[in-house]
Amino acid sequence: MARENDRLDKTDVEEITEVTSHDSFSSETSDASRTLWQNIKKYRKVVGYTFALTSAILLYGYDNVVVGTVSGMPGFQKDFGRKLDDKWILPSSWLALWNVSSPIGAMCGSLAGGWLQDRIGRRLALASCSLLSAVSVAIMFVSYLPADIDGRRGCFFAGKLFQGFSIGAVMAATQTYMSEILPPVLRGSGMAFFPVFTLLGQLTGALVIFGSLNKGKGYTVAFGSQWPFSFVPIVVALFIPESPAYYVRKRQMDKALNSQARLDPLGVDTKANVEKIRRDIEHEEQLNKASFAECFHKRNLLRTFIVMWANSLTSIFGLPLLGKASYFLQIVGMGADSSVLFLILGIVLGLIANGVSVWAMSRVGRRPLINISLSVAAALWLSNGIANCFHSGAVVWWTAVSMMLVIIVCGVGVWPASFAVAAETSSLQLRAQTQGIGWFVSAFTSAVSGIVLPYVFNPDAGNLRGKVGFTYVGSCILGVVVSWFLIPEMKGRTIGEIDRMFELKIPARAFKSWRNDGDGESQVRTPPQPWV
Repeated sequence: MARENDRLDKTDVEEITEVTSHDSFSSETSDASRTLWQNIKKYRKVVGYTFALTSAILLYGYDNVVVGTVSGMPGFQKDFGRKLDDKWILPSSWLALWNVSSPIGAMCGSLAGGWLQDRIGRRLALASCSLLSAVSVAIMFVSYLPADIDGRRGCFFAGKLFQGFSIGAVMAATQTYMSEILPPVLRGSGMAFFPVFTLLGQLTGALVIFGSLNKGKGYTVAFGSQWPFSFVPIVVALFIPESPAYYVRKRQMDKALNSQARLDPLGVDTKANVEKIRRDIEHEEQLNKASFAECFHKRNLLRTFIVMWANSLTSIFGLPLLGKASYFLQIVGMGADSSVLFLILGIVLGLIANGVSVWAMSRVGRRPLINISLSVAAALWLSNGIANCFHSGAVVWWTAVSMMLVIIVCGVGVWPASFAVAAETSSLQLRAQTQGIGWFVSAFTSAVSGIVLPYVFNPDAGNLRGKVGFTYVGSCILGVVVSWFLIPEMKGRTIGEIDRMFELKIPARAFKSWRNDGDGESQVRTPPQPWV
């Protein structure tokens, strides 16, 4: 327990303790009865800071598409490739290295970011890692300068690796911060910003690449355009308040009160909110130490595994293949121009679907969004695979249409819901470390998919072409089964409630029926059972 001089004033604590449980219960019940727009107006300060943080998500989406597609630019192929049959190509060995460099860097960066957040705070971690992103852009920007061709290739590899590291750390810090400041009623909608602004960043990057495609060293313009996206999160980090939960863990209660006051609506008892955070953290500190090893202790292993599973759901429903839609549709038999149009259409449809998900996440639970959308995606992938057992022009178009439908369905359901589950499952004590582990798994599954997929559908390897849809039928069905038994319903739950339900080992399917009567004592309507 904290020393007395590190806490709030004793009189304040006694007064707060008497009213906190009832007031927070009443406030949460009142929030649940409001519409999304009414809660946005009530928590306008938090919503404003959350919108500001989307600059970091834009950085993630923009950098990924710019660095990932620059290899298709003629100028880049000329400066970094070699001639074969009068055509400039990129050596397979270097292309493979470049493809895995960003995910490997992100895996390391997400873990380092999880550690750094608890050392210097969420704001400074975000600012410093965004600055590292700007440095990595500089490395890629000058990568064409070495006279030796392998020197140029190695410099670009180093820039990609370094950028992957910084972006992994930035995303871990962003998700941790947002999950700690958003009220329960807006947590799901706030997490839906991740896919929305990732796609918006990708769309912006795709347009920049398209505009610089045939401009000699136009790839340097594309690299340089990343700098504003790297510097904006630095400016944002200077103005947003630090997470009150971070200050409470450090026993800097005056700073915690100041930060919470900048987040709370007018008329809200800020001291009561900070006291609630303090009680939650002190309860967790009796059980856990803030370390990566603690995340895998038997009392936390389930929660860590849920976060890891949630971060792998994007690969399970087929996002890595959807991201390669242009090349994949050409393999199936579509023309290059049409395939590029479908790629852009997919991004636009994904943006619209993700926009709808901001509302859906405020009204619908995580479990139905995940399980229903994965089930529909399985049916669409099945139709895709069956269609590709035949040969006709209509098959090519249905392949494209079914992929667009998968983007829409999963863009409303499992994609944003996976971010919400990953953000709200872990305890405050282990949140930074768990988010780092989650983003590590996300980068790892992306890397594995990026390596394996070409060998599955490419003509010179597995040659499944459009029949690769059958593989995603299996992965989506597996996703539904595992998610049904593993992922609990945490929509609208406070941190204390989530901690209590995990401590009681309530089955995932019974989380929704658990109730806190608001009298300070947690009660379970469904008897505790072993986890399935």
